[in-house]
Amino acid sequence: QVLSDVFNTPVYTIDTANSACLGSAYRAIHGLVAETNVSLADVVKLAPEPRLAVTPTAGAEELYRPLLKRYAELEQKIIYNPTSSC
Repeated sequence: QVLSDVFNTPVYTIDTANSACLGSAYRAIHGLVAETNVSLADVVKLAPEPRLAVTPTAGAEELYRPLLKRYAELEQKIIYNPTSSC
């Protein structure tokens, strides 16, 4: 639920063991074949069907939007000026 609320997006899951590892493997394959114009959809077409797990809580976007903006600003500050104080 937290991921859904923070990023204001539905979260889907697949019914398989180690699904996070499987997702990482799909992204790695996609990276390997990126120069051949193979889409991520093509890479995962044989994956188990995802199911909707949760949707964002009403009103959560108003809470998290400014926090995400601040996080992005701090991240950029660290990336481009790692010795500065945040």
